Amino acid sequence: MLILTRKIGESLLIGEDISISVLSVRGNQVKIGVDAPKEVTVHREEIYQRLKEADDKKVDQ
Repeated sequence: MLILTRKIGESLLIGEDISISVLSVRGNQVKIGVDAPKEVTVHREEIYQRLKEADDKKVDQ
């Protein structure tokens, strides 16, 4: 795992097409912005897990 430190307003790049920016920090919450092509799906981890579980249930039926 790569671990980076960023300040508010700073970004990191993934490849040439994806940019992740730190928008604000309040206590233990960090607001980030993700700029990615439309064909790249972006989900919070808990949402992704729910979608994956629902998809797995469809396959099992």
